[in-house]
Amino acid sequence: MSENSMSSTIISRANIAVNRFAYGARGDELEQAGQDPKKWIISKLIPISFGTSYPHSDDIFIEHARYQKEKKRKKKQAENSMSDNSMSDNNMSDNSQLNNKMTNNGPRFALRSMSTDTLQQAIASTNSVSWRLLDFFSNHFSVSTNGRLMVGLSATLEREAIAPNLLGNFEDMLLAVEQHPAMLIYLNNEKSFGPNSRMAKKQKKGLNENLAREIMELHTLGVDGGYSQEDVIELAKGITGWSVKNPRKERDTGFVFRGYGHEPGTRRLLGKRYAQKGIAQGKQMLRDLAMHPATAKYVCYKLAHHFVSENPPVSLLDKMEATWLKTRGNIKEVMHSLFNADEAWLNTAQKYKTPREFVISTARALAPTKYGEKALLSALTSLGQQPFNSGSPAGYSDDRKDWLGASALMARIDWSTMISGYRKRVNSEKVMKLALGKSVSELTYRSVLRAESRQQSLTLLLMSPEFQRR
Repeated sequence: MSENSMSSTIISRANIAVNRFAYGARGDELEQAGQDPKKWIISKLIPISFGTSYPHSDDIFIEHARYQKEKKRKKKQAENSMSDNSMSDNNMSDNSQLNNKMTNNGPRFALRSMSTDTLQQAIASTNSVSWRLLDFFSNHFSVSTNGRLMVGLSATLEREAIAPNLLGNFEDMLLAVEQHPAMLIYLNNEKSFGPNSRMAKKQKKGLNENLAREIMELHTLGVDGGYSQEDVIELAKGITGWSVKNPRKERDTGFVFRGYGHEPGTRRLLGKRYAQKGIAQGKQMLRDLAMHPATAKYVCYKLAHHFVSENPPVSLLDKMEATWLKTRGNIKEVMHSLFNADEAWLNTAQKYKTPREFVISTARALAPTKYGEKALLSALTSLGQQPFNSGSPAGYSDDRKDWLGASALMARIDWSTMISGYRKRVNSEKVMKLALGKSVSELTYRSVLRAESRQQSLTLLLMSPEFQRR
């Protein structure tokens, strides 16, 4: 089907509510939304909470410290036994390799279990718009699994810093994220010390600009936000000393401000003077960045680009930015202004689903089937959006062109065929009605109903323009 025909099918407001703004209809949600789509989607924007059954970032640090200590011990043991070639030593070596393998799996187990839990909750939730918003900000503040410690830490950022502030003010989320161990370590701020600090003079350690640069370029102002390299340096100096406790040397875990590493003196960022002492200096700089008009423009554009269209109407952006500035960046109020704006309810499909959106919406459409850890993570890996593996602070792309390549399309066809093979008893017509309602073209409807088999019928539905787009 051509791109023009893909976008020409008129979709109902109920369909827009559950598919464009949320993660797709589950059960009778399309019918529920049909009564008052705006009111329905607004009512579904509620806080997200995670249980305590999964590892906290503190647990990850403690485990990693133990791993390093054990690794050091075994290395020393191996060096001491190199001259002994007895069978018992060979057996001990084999056991050490097995123990190392089991210990190494700890962070990966934490990553897999937490990533899967988030996916399964998004699939099962009756408030999937909140989970879509969580995924948006998790990608906005992207961290990747670079190194053993980050493998374990990556999935804790969205749970400990983003979710608790999801519907609050952006400045609180920003501060929580930038002080979280996952972000500090990912962008090397624990190694950043002011050039004139006591630490730098004693150990000749210097400034690291990584976190400051990404805060300005990706987290707040945006690349066109009007800042200079000097501003990056000033912010980097303002957050020197923002670090993470080392469980091997300190009793506690988590964020710590190391005053001996902080650059002394007054900072000047974007023309404003910051004379605060210690940690207060960096905090105020971040709060001001969160409320800067350029940040309102940049983050509101990204939200509209994600939820509404790749070319969101200027009038919609104006409404969202005005709400941002009026409410001090209250995310819930900004989202309400988006949902209440008629410009957000364009009645033709505007967005092409990312792999994550495709997998979650498929699972919701085929509910109540449950998907295990291996199935979900294998799907996202094969489709090109493995959790916390974008490899860049910019996160995964939200642009259609980056997911529409030939190989990416073939991967979707293969996965849809596989899922349809597992669900041979599914009534595709019923799924189509629950997931899309009447917002289906005559061609898609006939293709699904006249397919040669149930497997082919469901595959055609999942790969239809109406299901692939929102």
